[in-house]
Order: sequence, then structure tokens, then C-alpha cells
Amino acid sequence: MTTVTGTGGEDRSDYTPDESRQIRRRSLRLLGSLVRPLRRQLALAAVVLVVSTALRVLGPALIAYGIDNALPAVIDRMDWMPTVGVFAVYLVSAVGGAALIGWYVVVAARLTQAIMIDLRTRIFRHTQRLSLEFHESYTSGRIISRQTSDLDTIRELLDGGLNELVSGVLYGGFTLIALILLDWHSGAILVVMGIPLMLLMRWFYRRSQLVYRESRVVSAKVIVHFVETMTGIRAVKAFRKEKRNDDEFGDLSGQYRAVNMRSIRLFGTFEPGLMAISAVTLAGVLLWGGLRAADGALEVGVLLAAVLYVRNFFSPLQEVAMFLNSYQSAAAALEKVSGVLEEEPSVPDPQRPVDLRSARGAIRFEDVEFGYGEGRVVLPDFSLDVPAGQTIALVGTTGAGKTTLAKLVSRFYDPTAGRVTLDGVDLRDLHPKDLRRAIVMVTQEAYLFSGTVADNIALGKPDATFDEIRAAARAVGAEPFIEALPDGYDTDVNKRGGRVSAGQRQLISFARAFLADPAVLILDEATASLDIPSERLIQEALQTLLSDRTALIIAHRLSTVAIADRVLVMEHGRIIEDDAPAALIAGAGRFAKLHAAWQASLV
Repeated sequence: MTTVTGTGGEDRSDYTPDESRQIRRRSLRLLGSLVRPLRRQLALAAVVLVVSTALRVLGPALIAYGIDNALPAVIDRMDWMPTVGVFAVYLVSAVGGAALIGWYVVVAARLTQAIMIDLRTRIFRHTQRLSLEFHESYTSGRIISRQTSDLDTIRELLDGGLNELVSGVLYGGFTLIALILLDWHSGAILVVMGIPLMLLMRWFYRRSQLVYRESRVVSAKVIVHFVETMTGIRAVKAFRKEKRNDDEFGDLSGQYRAVNMRSIRLFGTFEPGLMAISAVTLAGVLLWGGLRAADGALEVGVLLAAVLYVRNFFSPLQEVAMFLNSYQSAAAALEKVSGVLEEEPSVPDPQRPVDLRSARGAIRFEDVEFGYGEGRVVLPDFSLDVPAGQTIALVGTTGAGKTTLAKLVSRFYDPTAGRVTLDGVDLRDLHPKDLRRAIVMVTQEAYLFSGTVADNIALGKPDATFDEIRAAARAVGAEPFIEALPDGYDTDVNKRGGRVSAGQRQLISFARAFLADPAVLILDEATASLDIPSERLIQEALQTLLSDRTALIIAHRLSTVAIADRVLVMEHGRIIEDDAPAALIAGAGRFAKLHAAWQASLV
């Protein structure tokens, strides 16, 4: 049996029947979990809707009674009481039904909002909890599509479509019952015509399911392309990619238009078919009822009521069809959302976490093997011992495994085999709060969040005082440019006048890491965005900061390596040289050649 556990791979529309069944079950589980806490409100809404629908169905029966009984009483005996009674009951049922429908709309709206806030919160919390592996394979555009267009589609269904379905089905059911009680002959005609009606509905449902699933896939591709283009606009401008992007986006937009046109044509076939079945049914009731009325076997008021009931039966089916129209789109959206929520972290939290009250910073790799997904093994049988307080510099060509090693120490990934320990404790057993407090990684991609400079520095220590924030900035040499900003530390980094350069963002991220005061500090090419003067400031700050602290420094700039106690030269996931910087430079190995080439480039 095929198992469908999520949507970490590419969005698809060509599921096998078995996969489709599993996806539907997954979506229903999600829907059930959203509705379960709202059972009482749902019961109240159901009662209100049933009562209001029953009151609405009374109308034709009251008209039949008025024509066949109340009207003759006035003509024959001048007795107005039956007419007044019919009028009063009709007025009360109409006003009461309208009032209850109004109440139901309010109750249903509250239910919809409760479900949507729960679902929106779940997606946000869950995607944050998922491991880095998921976010590196699942594009940001697709995540945005799940949180925006997919949720909007589900909201539209709950806001209007579901109300139309429930009220339409209830109204049709009550109408059929009332018709059978009033005139079973007309009811039998309606039941017989229900056979082609059900076939038409089934055909529409199955066809539209495929079309709308494809629609959600193409819609997500449009959003992904737009987000990637806008996010990478600098690269687009630099490589003059506008024309190619225009062509690609135009092609995707054409696909989206084509799939929408297929859904419109589908509905265009369904609606005339529904109208034809309605017309044939109404004609049959009129013909058979008229013949019986001519023989005196059926009263005129009952015939009129039967015609009204048949017409009323088919009227809400238009709404049901509109529901099916929106339902298929929402069901496809719910499949995507449930797929994200079904994803499990590849780096799960420990069931029985070990508390590490005071980390020293000793790192050990014990027979570690690791590869990304089904790809090649990046670290084969890797072992390494980093004593507490030692500064290690990792050097090697691109793809040698340096960043992979750093990600394993940060526990962004878990090893396929072997283990990585901090002070003798397997990282998989450490409590997440202890792990994040003990190990901090600074990458080349220095990201600043909306807010002030001070807020960004205090990211790893939200309760830090202003003096602590300022001391961290001063330690990395960031204070001069921060104080030159319009509002200093209170400058909003995302507002006009508060923009900072790539090098300045990196300095802020250094200050952020320094303030967190970790036992292990990982610098993954973290000085790549700095100019020479800024890098010299960092070199001075690092020598103070890294004393009595374990550090892993990954850098292509060999100037950063000078402060290391030990240099590891890596190639194909293995350590080929391991010694102090001076000893390696004095030798004739790979690092000596790299260092000589670097020295020559400075001349």
C-alpha cells in the first residue's frame, strides 16, 4: 500500500486511487480535529437551521389549504376565520424563519472564524516546529500559498458554500417529505426524476474533483514563481532575466486560465442539465396533476402546492452546485494544508530530555555517517574530538562537508549513523532549550527581523538590559554605525533611514550571538559580507570572545583562520590535515598551498 504522509515533495495532481483515498482520510481527520472543540456551537447552529427550514417549507402547504378550504369558506359562508388563520400562520412562519436564518448566519460566521484562526495558528506553529530539512526542500512560495490562498479558499467555503449545502439539502429533504405527505403521486414523480439528477451530480462531482485539484497545483506554482522572482529581484536585474521571467509567468498564467476555463465549461454543462431535469419533472407533475384535477381526484390548491414544491426542490440545487464548485477547490486546498500538517520533524524533540545546566562545550563526533535524503553520503564514518574551549577552523573546497558538520553540531540534522555529543551527552537527548542556549550558529545570511536594532541584537536573550545590548554591540565593533543611524539603537531596520548594509547586518548578527553567550559558537562563513576594516574589528572582537569558549569557524578567508588553535582541512567528508595553523603553514600539505596562494593574492 502506498503511504502519503505529507507534501514535502512537489505538488501533484496525478494521485493514484489509493493515494486519493488516503489524502481524503487525512483531510477529514484534520477537519474533524478542527470541528471537535466546537460541537456545542455546531449543535446550536443545526437546531436553528432545522427549525428555520421547516418554517420555510410550510408556505406551499398553507397556500393549498387557503385555496381549497379557506377560500370556499369565505365564498360559501362568508367565514373569514380560516383565511385569517392561514394568513397569521403564514406571516409567523415567514418572519420566524427569516429571523432564525439571520441568527444562523451569525452563529455560522462565529464557527467559521473559530475554525480559521485555529487552522491558521496550527500551520504557523507547525511549520516553525518542522526541521531545517523541510524548509530547505519546501519553497517559501509554497508555504505562503498554504497560509494565504489555500486558507482563503477554505474560508470562502465555510463562509458561504457550506451554509448553501446544508440549507439546500435540508430544504430539499423537507420539501420532498412535504410533497409526499400532500400528494404522493407528485412525490413519486420527483423521486423517479431523482435518478438522472443523482447521476448528473455524481458526474459533476467526479470531474470537478480532478479539475480543482489541478487548479490548486497550478495556483501554487504561480505564487511560487512570483515570490521567488520578487525575493531574488537583485539576481533578476543583474542577469537581465526579466524577459525569461515574463515568458515563464505568462506560461503559468496561461495554464491557470486553461484549468479555470475547464472548470467553467464543466459547470456550464451541469447547470443546463439541472435545468432540463427540473423542467421535465415540473411538466410531469403538471400533466399528471392536471389530468387528476380534471377528474376531480385532485384539488387545485394541492396541484398548485405540488408545483411550488417541485420548483422549490430544484431551486436550492443551484446553491448545492455552487457549493460543489467551491467545495472541490477548498478540498484541494485542504489536501495541501493537511499535507503540511502531517509532516513530522526529521529532528524530533527527545521524549525524555536530559537537562544540561552548565555546558562546558566539549564536542565529539563518534563514527558519524550522514547524507542528505537519498543523496550521496557527505560524511562517511566521521570521528572528531573538540575539547572544551578550543577554536577549530574548518577549511576545504566547496562540498567538502564543512557546513554539514556545523549543521550536525547545531542539530539542524541528525546523523544517519553514530552520534554527536556535547559534554558527553548525545545531542538527540538534550532538552531543546539547553541545546539552543549552549550552541549558537552565525551564518553568512544575516537576517534581521522587523523591529529596532536593539530588538534584533536581543533576539537570543529577550530579557537583556540596554547596557548588555550596548556592550555586545561595542564588543563586535557595531556601536559606531548603530549610533550613526537616525534613532540609534531604536532605529527600525526595515523603515526608510534605517536600512543597513550587508556588512552591518552581519555585525548585528555577531552582536546577537555574543549577547546569547553560548558555550559553543559556530561561524559559517560569517565574515564573508564584511569589508576589510570591519573584518579587522571582528578579528579583534573574536580573540576576546572566543577565549575559554568552543568555536567552529568555517571560512574561505584564511585571515580568519589565524586566530584558531587548530585547523582541519576537509575533503570529501574526511579530515586530511589536522594541526595548529603555524605547523600546517610550515608544511607542504594542502593548507600550506592554500595559504601560499592567499598570500600571493594580497600582493
